Amino acid sequence: MAIFGDLLRALREGRGITLDALAAHTGYSKSLAIKIESGERLASKAFIDKAEELLGSPGALRAVAPHLSREKLPAGYGEYADEEARATSIGFYDAHVVNGLLQTEAYMRAVFNARCPALEEDEIDHWTEGRLARQALITRKPVCMLSFVLEEWLLRRPVGGRQAMKDQLGRILELGERRNVQIQVMPTRYEAVAGFNGPFTFLETAERQWLAYAEGQVGGYLSDDRARVSDLYHRYGTIRAQALTPEDSAKVIEQIAGEL
Repeated sequence: MAIFGDLLRALREGRGITLDALAAHTGYSKSLAIKIESGERLASKAFIDKAEELLGSPGALRAVAPHLSREKLPAGYGEYADEEARATSIGFYDAHVVNGLLQTEAYMRAVFNARCPALEEDEIDHWTEGRLARQALITRKPVCMLSFVLEEWLLRRPVGGRQAMKDQLGRILELGERRNVQIQVMPTRYEAVAGFNGPFTFLETAERQWLAYAEGQVGGYLSDDRARVSDLYHRYGTIRAQALTPEDSAKVIEQIAGEL
């Protein structure tokens, strides 16, 4: 990301273009443009396309943006990632692993190490860097409201080992204290919940449009179909209502951490 930011700044200053002009042309805030230039924020495909258009440098920025090489990422994820970077609010329901935005580096490396077929070491490094960069969304300005519902059983699987999982639970508790983050646990003791169809993401775009994203074994799918999005909107509301409150969820997470 540092190389990308340095090149972006060099091209911009070389052409006498201000940060304000770059932000206006790309549709991003000036503060976000600054973060991208400083390497704190991963640039989306939409940002890169607009920036190259303004700077008159087609292909230059893309050449040093390895996170845009998504051949091995789930189909449909690239489009979702662009929308996630600009979203105003996102809701997540996770039933298999801790959500990527909440993961520690040790946890995510353990997840990538478990991939089948196996990833090469440089691929694991590349994916880890990209996922860590995504987490800038948590502290982004303008703020993005984030809500997470995590199945209790995924918090009990010691991914990466007992200490790594204990650190992961501590990270979840820490992030749950932020004003723009709500974390809820769905207790394993419940006999039936509204999430049996699997994990999904519910996203509000910068244009106040609602999108739904779901990922499976053979790829991901981003949908703006009104009927489908409406169904998932009501399902997510039910899931949140069934889950423990953020306060009670924190107590459960602390208890699980204490058992490790």
